[in-house]
Amino acid sequence: MTSTVPPPTAPPRPSAVRRGSLVGVLVLLALVVLTAVVSLAVGSRSIPIGTVVDVLFHEDGSDASTIVHGLRLPRTVLGLAVGACLGMAGALMQGHTRNPLAEPGLLGVNAGAAFAVVCGIYVFSVGAGGYVWFALVGAGLASAAVFAIGSSRGGPNPVTLVLAGAAVTALLEAATQSVVLRDLATLKEYRFWVVGSTAGRSMDIFWQVLPFMLAGLLLAAISAPGLNLLQLGDDVARSLGMTPWVHKAMGIAAVMLLSGAATAACGPIAFLGLVVPHVARVFSGVDYRWLVPYSALIGAVFLVLADVVGRVVVRPGELQVGIVMALVGGPVFMLIVRRMRLVRL
Repeated sequence: MTSTVPPPTAPPRPSAVRRGSLVGVLVLLALVVLTAVVSLAVGSRSIPIGTVVDVLFHEDGSDASTIVHGLRLPRTVLGLAVGACLGMAGALMQGHTRNPLAEPGLLGVNAGAAFAVVCGIYVFSVGAGGYVWFALVGAGLASAAVFAIGSSRGGPNPVTLVLAGAAVTALLEAATQSVVLRDLATLKEYRFWVVGSTAGRSMDIFWQVLPFMLAGLLLAAISAPGLNLLQLGDDVARSLGMTPWVHKAMGIAAVMLLSGAATAACGPIAFLGLVVPHVARVFSGVDYRWLVPYSALIGAVFLVLADVVGRVVVRPGELQVGIVMALVGGPVFMLIVRRMRLVRL
């Protein structure tokens, strides 16, 4: 009895590798501009887009001009900058930890900023204008502590960074809760900052955090190409002439600066740094030279659109952007996972 061997089947055809392109960047830039115009036009009082463009370049003292320049322009500029910073920080964090669930808060940034803000309110009685400096210092110190602990043996390691971040975050969150629970006045002040919002922020806050954002952007641009080699492992990267710990240090420093400045400006905004890099990979692939700029532009669009949604759904009041991101971001991310083939890390 002879057995017939089935003919060999052809191997599955590999799917085309997604790559970013300059055209994609230009399309996203156009989308950023369109989103900014919508943000300037939509709110508790809608303003025609033609009027928005006119008063934006010719301030005439009208009600529309006062609304655009005094209220909506600062929050739109800050929203674009914060969204771009969190998007870039998320992409860098996921690359350096090789963890698809990593996000900037993993470095203890949010916990450090929150604890510093609580200390500023409780000990020094600072107002809203002084939060930014306390948040910056707290985010920087917490990130530095996580980086130092995670680098104690042989340089920064994905596993030790995650563990150190979780430990430092738990410690700082416990300290924050111990302060706000014993002082009602501190709790009242703190709860408006901790939800994450672009409302009520002036351009002064943007100018204060801009140097830190630019420094983080520069480090991100320098370190992003090296992430492609680091994904192959430290030994392979070292054999190709790279010094892994230098590139890791630059990348983590970029995450500290970008996420620290964003958190200081608008408070902790969760979920954005986690979702945006996955969305960007759908269009740019896994090449970090394209993934980082794509994440920045998509993050800017996501945050400003979430801010616009928050102004519309409960008119004449509004929902803070941090709440909108939490409510909308989860279902949207699940829909993306189900309907689209996400690129693996």
